Amino acid sequence: MISKNIQSVFTFSTLFVVVMWLVYFLEVQTQSDFGFLGVYPREVSGLLGILTSPFVHGDMNHLISNSLPMFMLIAMVYFFYKPVFYKVMGYGWLITGFWVWVAARPSFHIGASGLIYMLAAFLFWSGFLRKSYRHMSVSLIIVFFYGSLIWGVFPFDWKISWESHLLGGVSGTMLGFYYKGVEVFRRKKYSWEIADENEDIAHLEQKYGEQYWNPNRRVDPPQTIIQYIFKQKEN
Repeated sequence: MISKNIQSVFTFSTLFVVVMWLVYFLEVQTQSDFGFLGVYPREVSGLLGILTSPFVHGDMNHLISNSLPMFMLIAMVYFFYKPVFYKVMGYGWLITGFWVWVAARPSFHIGASGLIYMLAAFLFWSGFLRKSYRHMSVSLIIVFFYGSLIWGVFPFDWKISWESHLLGGVSGTMLGFYYKGVEVFRRKKYSWEIADENEDIAHLEQKYGEQYWNPNRRVDPPQTIIQYIFKQKEN
């Protein structure tokens, strides 16, 4: 049986890629050119592309080449970094698009590759910064499957938005450093630890007697009293 977490991972990934394909299908069926929905730097009308450009692709090859990496990288960030997933996705999307609008060549920049580079950079740096075997293995997977992406940040081909690749990689790196201290996996807790944390003060007093030392207390005849003080664990 597939857990709800796994279902959520693939639901979000699938939805994003499906929207990419639907936009392209609509463009073909209506014989339209949606290139105007890309980011056009330093033009007010080009700001809309910050939101829409990841769903617009130049041709079928462009769409296919972006679909699988987009699906896999979204799924990996959601699964391994769920507590910060929406922040990484949202901030990375906006930051990358805005930087392209500020610094890129005057042309329509379309496609999801900027987000792909952002997510790949985030996964790579987050794994090494956390020094966790689980997350470092994700970094190594990124290097193995997507290491060749590094060549996309250089201006070898004027038809490719290398600026989106470069700025996406920079924004993903920045977010990896920014969220490196956020707990993304909780340590497995045993039944007795959970029980101890859930016991409130009243229950402890009922179970063990007086909780705190009372200096005004008098015992007759005098005797040694051992006081146990219990403090709730801070999260």
